[in-house]
Amino acid sequence: MPDLDTREWLLTNGLGSFASGTVSDVRTRTYHGWLFAATNPPSGKTLLFSHLEASLEILGSVVALGTNVWGNGQIERTGSEQLRRFDINPVPKWTWGQDNWQLTRQLVMPYGLVETGDKGKETRGQGEKETRGDKQWPNAQFCHRILIQYRYEGSETAILRLRLLIAERDFHHQQTASQELQFLQLLGQQQVCLQAINSGRFGIPWHLRWTQGNYQPDAVWYWDYGLSEETKRGLGDKEDLHSPGYLIVTLQPGDTVTLEARVAKTDSVPGVLTLKTFTEAVEAEQERLSQIFGWRGGGRGAEALGRWGAGELGRSCSQFFPSAPLPLCTSASYTHSPIWQQLLKASDQFIVYRASIAGPTVIAGYHWFNDWGRDTLIALPGLALLPQRFDLAKGVLRTFGHYCRHGLIANAFPDLNGEPIYNSIDAALWWIETLGLYLEATQDWDFLAEQFPVVQQIYKAFVGGTHFNIQVDATDGLVSWDARGVALTWMDVVIGAHPVTPRYGKPVEINALWYSALCWLSQWAERLSQMEYGSPVRLTKQAQRYANQAQHVKTSLQKFWNPQLGYLYDTIEPDDRRNFQIRPNAVLALSLHHCGFSEQQGCQILDLATTSLLTPYGLRSLDPGDPEYKGKYEGNQQQRDRAYHQGTVWTWLIGPYIRAWQRFYPQQSLPFDWQPLLDHFFFDACLGSISEIFDGDSPHTPRGAIAQAWSVAEIIRHIK
Repeated sequence: MPDLDTREWLLTNGLGSFASGTVSDVRTRTYHGWLFAATNPPSGKTLLFSHLEASLEILGSVVALGTNVWGNGQIERTGSEQLRRFDINPVPKWTWGQDNWQLTRQLVMPYGLVETGDKGKETRGQGEKETRGDKQWPNAQFCHRILIQYRYEGSETAILRLRLLIAERDFHHQQTASQELQFLQLLGQQQVCLQAINSGRFGIPWHLRWTQGNYQPDAVWYWDYGLSEETKRGLGDKEDLHSPGYLIVTLQPGDTVTLEARVAKTDSVPGVLTLKTFTEAVEAEQERLSQIFGWRGGGRGAEALGRWGAGELGRSCSQFFPSAPLPLCTSASYTHSPIWQQLLKASDQFIVYRASIAGPTVIAGYHWFNDWGRDTLIALPGLALLPQRFDLAKGVLRTFGHYCRHGLIANAFPDLNGEPIYNSIDAALWWIETLGLYLEATQDWDFLAEQFPVVQQIYKAFVGGTHFNIQVDATDGLVSWDARGVALTWMDVVIGAHPVTPRYGKPVEINALWYSALCWLSQWAERLSQMEYGSPVRLTKQAQRYANQAQHVKTSLQKFWNPQLGYLYDTIEPDDRRNFQIRPNAVLALSLHHCGFSEQQGCQILDLATTSLLTPYGLRSLDPGDPEYKGKYEGNQQQRDRAYHQGTVWTWLIGPYIRAWQRFYPQQSLPFDWQPLLDHFFFDACLGSISEIFDGDSPHTPRGAIAQAWSVAEIIRHIK
């Protein structure tokens, strides 16, 4: 969009609620707004509060501070022209101004899992408690809110007008004005209670409160906002927003006004909103993160500060964006926020409480993904093990183990009463792999004893056969599957009833996971026999049987070796044909805790992957020389789906690549420069997070979800 800074920011509350927008304040997505409330955490996301349209009057002259794009393409850019500065740390902060005045706005979304004390006082969750749910806090309640603070500096008295723009719609869809959609408002003392009524159905009640000012009811519709990012994606790209009224605040130089939008019934808004409320909320969030990650005690955060001091981090934004229209991230916030700490802060945005399981889970990505089993388990080492959030890792592993059915681990949980979705062949194997990494990190052998029945259930189901014709081939010991119309590996796009990359038969990374799982099982059975868990004699025999099977599978893994190419076949299809496409799944097969391939093979695989798949932002999903390669992820839904695993770069794959490189080239430096990815993290797309995917073709434009859990997690595992 010409001259508008459309890089994005994101705030979350640990329940699935979020706020998001752009640096220039223009809304470009359906997912931009200041309060998307996850009313059934982490689901039920509903846009209630879009934004405040601000204007400032000084000595009779009115300056509009909004930036809008309308459906006819017209751009209202007055606000962006007055924007002088944007900071992201510790919270998003905009600074507008001219020679004789300056107005700042900050946003903070407080953590949403709260405990109600005896006197009804709200208290914040600290440390790991926020991930343990109602069993930890019998009085735990959910709170969805956002705080906004404006501060005025100038030589004259100013009048700030804030027009409220609201909605009541699912976060995937746009709102359209209609006679059936009305908004009720009940004005109180320095607050207004708002509630939609649509075709006779009442919506979610919520409040807007303020510390000073006079509210004027003035119900009007603002029609036809244009959403340019949705236009690019071939989706609905027009939105109508309702304004029930506006707030007028007279400001003397140095004055501050704080507002709060909060989901609450008409008579249940706790506490008093004061000028200190905003600062206290920012401090509480910083304290919460400090308690979780131990920043005050030094540890990895202090190490990171030593590694990434002012000399490394103190570069001005102009060095990265010479034509940037305004400063981004003050040198102080950048220099004194080590990369490690900023990555940990980003990682915490994905950890959420799921009400339906009364426990922690992981949002796969923002804005539009929910929690997925495969993504959660792949991300868990970076999100929980490296930062030593062991209770979080244990809670997630226990929950997923509890929902193991027919030897499969749930790939998605239902939002209401219902059964989880079991549409993944690899989630169960990733669960075993991640459990193994957790046990190696913690030596928590009691937890192994607790979860070993789940391990055995998975083993028996794969050997004996389970859904989707998943079964170990008795002749070679490899795992195979064959179910038309579904896609069970991480390359899981289905258009209609036709998977884009079906990968029926024996996928290479699935069987590498199976080999690693058998190695884990042998070790664990031996360990449990020494703990007097069950029958030591039986466990010893089991350990030997698992070891024998692992050796059989290791031998059979050679079926994937393509000596002419020096690479691994991607799949062995049900009719025994080999798929010889160069995909990153061969690298995945080299990266697991137990690897079944030789040093020579590993080096050859990595050499080819380095020349064909490696980019500055991760690995391509397909070799550019392949006839099916698609170098850009763009267009409508079907066009994007066809490109999703056909060349698109996936950042999370850099983690497996690094682990494989360190295994097979331990004495050689990594042929990967972190700087482009770190520049992306700090200065591009979603500021302070990592995108889901990038174009396969240079310049590798970031695409997909603006913040992806396993992208951030894999960087945490390896950044040094």
